[in-house]
Amino acid sequence: MKTDVLVVGAGPVGLTMAIELARYKVGVRIIDKMPERNDKSKALVIWSRSLELLERSGVSSPLVEAGLKVNSAKVYADKKTIAHLTLENLETKYPFALMIPQSDTERVLDNFLNRLGVKVERSVELTKFTNSEGKVVSTLRRVDGSEETIETSWLIGCDGAHSTVRHQLGMDFRGETSLIDWILADVHLENAPRSPQIDIVWHAAGVLASFPIAKDRYRIVADVGLATENSPGRAEPTMADVQAVLDQRFLGGVRATDPIWLSSFRINERKVANYRAGREFLAGDAAHVHSPAGGQGMNTGMQDACNLAWKLALVARGLGSSSFLDSYSAERSPIAEQVLRVTGRITSMATATGEVVQFLRNRTASLLLGLTPVQKLAAGAASEISIGYPHSPLNAPQNYEEPVPGQRAPIRAGESPVGAGDTPRFVLFSESDRMPPDLLKRYEPLLEPDLRRPYHSGGMWLVRPDGYTALAAKAGDWNAVTEYLDRFKDH
Repeated sequence: MKTDVLVVGAGPVGLTMAIELARYKVGVRIIDKMPERNDKSKALVIWSRSLELLERSGVSSPLVEAGLKVNSAKVYADKKTIAHLTLENLETKYPFALMIPQSDTERVLDNFLNRLGVKVERSVELTKFTNSEGKVVSTLRRVDGSEETIETSWLIGCDGAHSTVRHQLGMDFRGETSLIDWILADVHLENAPRSPQIDIVWHAAGVLASFPIAKDRYRIVADVGLATENSPGRAEPTMADVQAVLDQRFLGGVRATDPIWLSSFRINERKVANYRAGREFLAGDAAHVHSPAGGQGMNTGMQDACNLAWKLALVARGLGSSSFLDSYSAERSPIAEQVLRVTGRITSMATATGEVVQFLRNRTASLLLGLTPVQKLAAGAASEISIGYPHSPLNAPQNYEEPVPGQRAPIRAGESPVGAGDTPRFVLFSESDRMPPDLLKRYEPLLEPDLRRPYHSGGMWLVRPDGYTALAAKAGDWNAVTEYLDRFKDH
């Protein structure tokens, strides 16, 4: 059997990849060796930029309906508030963190994918693959031991930190495992704060973070001591362990009951150098794993999928040159590097030890996070609204004002999202003065057939199907537009 793309792994990243490909009419199969969807909450938050990108397919609405909107976070030290951050002033349709257990995220995505006519093939494992004459030949094994050989144009590994695809490609997963033990508890809390917000407590004994999930249900995460090299992982915590940490560090009077999930873990920070090897690609945890600080890991992977899918769709449908695919790793790898760097620093700061060091940390954080510009930067980073591709090979030379190439293009109320529909089209934000009469027709269907109002008078902008600016030029510079589109059109 032959199809365009085989997606390996049906977690949030693999499901997002399959949804994006399927809605763009690319032939896709998605497999997972697990017999059923994950029933654990695991990754807990979907950020604003992910919801913006998912709106292009229409799946953001059912996700929002299934989750809990939280738009603020407080940081405490010595039982006093030292910072209060809010997302409510973000320039987005989604000025909040959507708290939703990963199991619910997967359920919503899976159901949406089914409506697109694609079903996850479960209890199916990729055992090997080879490249042969411009295609990937993969062997799949079912739970009954039967095997199938399939041919695809591309293979995408969304199969997690222990990725079979990455291992068979021989890619180094460079990084380290932190020697700090952590506990995680999804529990119900009595006497918890009434307004849903994220609470982060810096205590002399360690950090504790509380994330609301649903009514009276929260996730508690806390560091509980140093480990030694090659030591076994800490045993699963008991409710007594969780309550002891709450009593010591949290704002008093909270009692944990009715546990849903209790776990211990250590933080891994690892990444591959290149997300592509010919016709094989990696996305999500198969390519990068991070500290859970900031809840960026799953979102980074889902945005990997949104970045790659439109490029594959253009190439698979003969609408764009293969050079689009070269930009995937060039754009997404630096984002993961940045996430690793920032989340690593946040974790180090939160777990700092020593009375003097903690005092200086608390004092500095209180001063900096009280400044409006710093709060704005922090909100943009956390929500991932500020993510961009300033050094992308898809950027035109900069010769006009913002939004500059590589920047997220403004999203205006009432306009359909760039990249919606069943064809990944670029969109031109420009007046029609002196426009070549055949321009829109000449680049059909690579270019949306209607112009949209420019962001500022005197300029014109070409925006990619994922909502990032490709070109910014002076109004009337139609040569810049045609030169750009000719560069990437499949001739």
